[in-house]
Amino acid sequence: MKKLFLTSISLSISAVMAINANVLLSDFRTTHGVVPFDKITVQDFEPAIMAAIKEHEHEVEKIASNPQQPSFLNTIVALERSGESLERVLGVFYPLLSACADDSLMAVSNKLAPILSEHSNSITLNQQLWQRVKFVNEHFNAADYDDEDRMLLEETYKSFVRSGAALSADDRDRYRELSRQLTELSLKFEQNELKENSRYQLWLTAHDLDGLPESAVEAARMAAKENNRDGEYLITLHAPSYRPFMKYSSRRDLREKLYRMYNAQCTSGEFSNVQVLKDIANTRLAIAQLLGYKSFADFNLDDMMAQNTKNVYDMLHQLRQAYLPVQQADLKRLQQFASEIEGKPVTIMPWDYSYYSNKERERKYNFNDEQLRPYFELSAVTEGVFGLAEKLYGLKFSENFDAQVYHPEVRVFNVYDSDDSFLGVLYTDFFPRATKQSGAWMTNFREQYIDENGNDVRPLVTLTMNFTKPTDTKPSLLTFSEVETFVHEFGHALHSLLSRCKYSSLSGTNVDRDFVEMPSQFNENYMYQREFLDSFARHYITGEPIPQELLDQLIRSAHYGAAYSCVRQLGFGFIDMAWHSITKPYDGDVFRFEYDALKPVQVFEPVDGCIMSPQFGHIFSGGYAAGYYGYKWAEVLDADIFSKFREDGIFNKDTADSFRRIILSRGGTRKAMDMFIHFRGRAPKIDALMIRDGIKKP
Repeated sequence: MKKLFLTSISLSISAVMAINANVLLSDFRTTHGVVPFDKITVQDFEPAIMAAIKEHEHEVEKIASNPQQPSFLNTIVALERSGESLERVLGVFYPLLSACADDSLMAVSNKLAPILSEHSNSITLNQQLWQRVKFVNEHFNAADYDDEDRMLLEETYKSFVRSGAALSADDRDRYRELSRQLTELSLKFEQNELKENSRYQLWLTAHDLDGLPESAVEAARMAAKENNRDGEYLITLHAPSYRPFMKYSSRRDLREKLYRMYNAQCTSGEFSNVQVLKDIANTRLAIAQLLGYKSFADFNLDDMMAQNTKNVYDMLHQLRQAYLPVQQADLKRLQQFASEIEGKPVTIMPWDYSYYSNKERERKYNFNDEQLRPYFELSAVTEGVFGLAEKLYGLKFSENFDAQVYHPEVRVFNVYDSDDSFLGVLYTDFFPRATKQSGAWMTNFREQYIDENGNDVRPLVTLTMNFTKPTDTKPSLLTFSEVETFVHEFGHALHSLLSRCKYSSLSGTNVDRDFVEMPSQFNENYMYQREFLDSFARHYITGEPIPQELLDQLIRSAHYGAAYSCVRQLGFGFIDMAWHSITKPYDGDVFRFEYDALKPVQVFEPVDGCIMSPQFGHIFSGGYAAGYYGYKWAEVLDADIFSKFREDGIFNKDTADSFRRIILSRGGTRKAMDMFIHFRGRAPKIDALMIRDGIKKP
């Protein structure tokens, strides 16, 4: 017994030494607090997270057992400021899990996800703590506090109620179990999606490349070379590879093959998400009904700008009624065009739309996206996107060559305000790799907040993309769509960088899910503004600006395909709402369920074996469950806000300052609708969006 005891002591000392040496468990002693990636290994995360959980448990217990009468300061603010170490560790862990997740990092995530879920539940289901939060809410004198304090209390109280704190003991146990299951299911969905996306490959020879532009051919050649198959050509399901092929390849058989590969992801085999997504939807339903709601959509929307399912469906159907007839007329015209150029009747299938619409757009406007690619060299685009923030808000960007990065392709920039005060750090990660999720996103290694000593802790922001990679002979030359994606995600980054809030849980992009896309989509409006494009778009060899004729053609073509894009986006919204509006568990055919959900906006007949749901990470493993409609909701808002800029001047300093002060700097410290009305002077209208899309005349 004594020997075992001594061994135990020895192991504990070893473990303590390892924890003490773990850089994740103390403030990063670096300039601006940037993450010291050179001192962090995958093996550091598990012990760091476990130690940080223990530390947070002690902090929470101290708050819950405080003998003093509950107050806003000793309960609500104390709770907000607790868990600093855990936030620091997870702030590094989760972005890496999306951007650089090898098998070892995913294994850590699989092991710790249920532990983290249980830790979160242990806080919100702590009855002693809940009684203190409840007491503060009931005895709170709002007149003694500012907007941000009032919002912190409201959000804290709601989070406890919405996390089961007010349930009976048995129901709290049930909630805890359901929450654990949902965490594990969501993680499984995400990892299946990542593995499946990287698994699909279309290998081609030179005879299969008809119609592809030089940039797509070169990228396919480089991808094959990287896989040790020099002389062949590889098309993957990553956007910079998939989209150009579907848009330009004249090989209809290969377009169909690639389309089926893309839209059959996670529908069968080892990485199938078919049962996983049903389990997720049913588990969410069980949680919602346990909390007294009819469906998960009812539960989720109760905490959104839209407020309820009726308002969401009203918006979806209003847009459907306006856009669907235009889209149907456009598709009929496109079929006539396709039949004309093919010399025979053509029935356009889903794998044909990008190809023929690009052909028609090119003929109608004497323009195609490949003509612009030489003018969108990545480093120049980066300067141009940063320049937009400089022109609107006076920001300055300086590359930081000393900061450590998690991958050699990552670049780091210090961001300063017009008065040279430090605003934050921006990381950019642009290119696809096997360990990175598809798509594009913004996130934080650290949120902005004011610490207990009154110091303004500035954010560490990351932009992660999957852009066209450089080749042996050319730098990274982007498509117009890729530049638009950059501008979009940069809008999210500005929302975080310009934040001036007291509490991290309310700062930056911590706003209603159906409002969070507004600042990013607002930025996209500048993509069709000559003054913006002229500021950076130069030919990567000659340095010449985009020819005026080509720029005019781009701007004239802005409305092309707007109805199709809107209807397609509405389809995603209908799928999301269908899955999360169920009122009893669903165990039927996932394919039939999605086909039925899409009927209001059906463009093409269903294709056997092809559906979106099993790879719809936004709603099944991301934060957009019963919230994907938010993209269109926010688009109504951003078009309306930009119409104010059009009225005043798109770079009007006073208007930009007002937008920054009233919305971008405030995070979630006020109700989203109140901020909108404060800036715009009225409630939002749909007219500006319809005018922008060419559906309605000015």
